Amino acid sequence: MSPFKGQSGLKRIFNAAGYSFDGLRAAFTGEAAFRQLVLLNAVLIPVAFCLPVSRLERAVLIAVCLVALIVELLNSAIEATVDRISLERHPLSKNAKDMGSAAQLIALSLIGLVWAVILL
Repeated sequence: MSPFKGQSGLKRIFNAAGYSFDGLRAAFTGEAAFRQLVLLNAVLIPVAFCLPVSRLERAVLIAVCLVALIVELLNSAIEATVDRISLERHPLSKNAKDMGSAAQLIALSLIGLVWAVILL
C-alpha cells in the first residue's frame, strides 16, 4: 500500500480535485501545445453549438475536442516523467516521447475527420 494513499471520504475527493486543478494549471502555464488546444476548443466548441446538427452529432463534435485535451495532458505527463528520470538521450526515452506525440497526432486527426464527416 502506498504511503500517499492515506485519505478517504470527502477529504480525498477535495485533495484529488486540488491535484487535478494543479495539473491543469501546470499544463496551461508550462505547455504551449496545451494552450493551443485550449484555444482551439474555445473556438470549436461554441461553433458546435451554432451548427444545425443533431444533439448526438454536437456531442461527438465536442467530445473529440475534449479527447485531444486529454491526450495532450497524458503526453505532457509522459514527457515530464521521462525528463524527470533522465535528460540523457536514450532510445527508450525517445520512443516514449514519440509515442505520446503520435497519440496526439491521432487525436488531432480524429478532430478533423469527425468534423469533416459530420459537416460534409
